[in-house]
Amino acid sequence: MHKDYGKFCWYELMTTDLPAAERFYGSVVGWSTRDSGMPGMDYTLAYAGENQVAGMMTLPAEAQGMPPSWIGYIFTDDIEATARDIAANGGLIHRQPEDIPGIGRFAVAADPHGAVFSLFFTEDQGPQQPAMMTPGHVGWNELMAGDLDTAWDFYSRTFGWTKDQAIDMSEGGMGTYQTFAVRGGEAIGGMMTNPPGSPAPPNWGYYFVVEGLDAAGKRVTDGGGSIVMGPMEVPGGAWILNCLDPQGAYFSLVSTTR
Repeated sequence: MHKDYGKFCWYELMTTDLPAAERFYGSVVGWSTRDSGMPGMDYTLAYAGENQVAGMMTLPAEAQGMPPSWIGYIFTDDIEATARDIAANGGLIHRQPEDIPGIGRFAVAADPHGAVFSLFFTEDQGPQQPAMMTPGHVGWNELMAGDLDTAWDFYSRTFGWTKDQAIDMSEGGMGTYQTFAVRGGEAIGGMMTNPPGSPAPPNWGYYFVVEGLDAAGKRVTDGGGSIVMGPMEVPGGAWILNCLDPQGAYFSLVSTTR
């Protein structure tokens, strides 16, 4: 098994207004953007310094009616086998594995409660991921699960994820927040049961690392986005904001300082 199997390796925004999204995230997160140069495809690459962090594209015609959203890609060294595992473990394959010419293969999947993610395979090493709290990169991957126990069973069996800390949030009526690692490495994310009455279905959310949360929050609202929740301090001393971009895609920010 490849050392990166089961790790998030790429993030992609599907949006209704690509130029507006480029401007917004450039301001909020500090990315520079450039066209990928992929033939026949309007695909923007977002960079933190010299490192590629994410892709952005216009919602394709077949996805019309879907809201703009971020999707995370999980690395696999055998995409066909992983797709079979997903189906066997109660998930769904929305889009069977197919080639991205010159880059690799991808597939689109969902867990047993419908939270969507993608798979990615490449012959080379794949993008090197920096340490978790590197500014401009994704610092945390978070699942609002249909049911924590069922979701945990699915992801641990499919990707070899291991439990890190379990944080008791039952006082706020939120149950357990389970952080996870990939085969015992450093924690890369957390999951909890989607709170009753949540307006959103089970989903994955991604936290972009910024320096200074309050200033970044002001850039969100100044740029036409909105803050859904926060600022909130989380265990370990970081601060978070949950936000919507101007086109309605959900994303979050995390910072070690207010």
